[in-house]
Amino acid sequence: MTDPVRPGVLEQIRFLHELGVDALRLPGIPGPVVTAKAGAAGPLEAVRRDLGPCTRCALSEGRKNIVFGVGHPSARLMFIGEGPGEEEDRQGEPFVGRAGKLLDRMIAAIGLSREQVYIANIVKCRPPGNRNPHDDEIATCFGFLVAQIEAIQPQALVALGKVAASVLLQEPIAITRARGQMREFRGIPLMLTFHPAYLLRQYTRQNRQAVYDDLRQVKALVDQAGSG
Repeated sequence: MTDPVRPGVLEQIRFLHELGVDALRLPGIPGPVVTAKAGAAGPLEAVRRDLGPCTRCALSEGRKNIVFGVGHPSARLMFIGEGPGEEEDRQGEPFVGRAGKLLDRMIAAIGLSREQVYIANIVKCRPPGNRNPHDDEIATCFGFLVAQIEAIQPQALVALGKVAASVLLQEPIAITRARGQMREFRGIPLMLTFHPAYLLRQYTRQNRQAVYDDLRQVKALVDQAGSG
């Protein structure tokens, strides 16, 4: 029977992995205990290194893992949600719960995969009880999201839900009215659409079609930019 991993150890191992650590050796334990693909740090890895084992705000006190982001480091399309949920906090990866599985299907519907896009959140740690992140928490984390976007240089962004849209646009957004609007974030086209969690609660044919139309529109924009 294996011993339970101490709190924080998995987070440290994941952090070292993202920095390109090839192996870890511990005193008294023969052989490597963790292996990871080695390689030079690119722009996105540099952002993760700067973030480090972050304790900049109170969200760090209750988290299990920092949920940095996942996907292609030079993706043409980037999805931005609100913050990690319980399952995301446990696994250290964004959108892996029920809403994440639906997001995967939404992405597949426009001919892409999770590995071809990039997925991140406004905040990197789970707010207690999945509440909305507070203004100070958003302010603390926002610079790292901007740095991710600058590192990836996507051709388009998708804001998933009210919180993501409001933070990116720096104005209150009623997503039920603004859904389908194409706006801009620092010169990058930004599509506003429903969060997958909203679709799970309001899973109507009309809502499903609306989100599909939004994603199809932004995919066409990305394809056109890529062929130019």
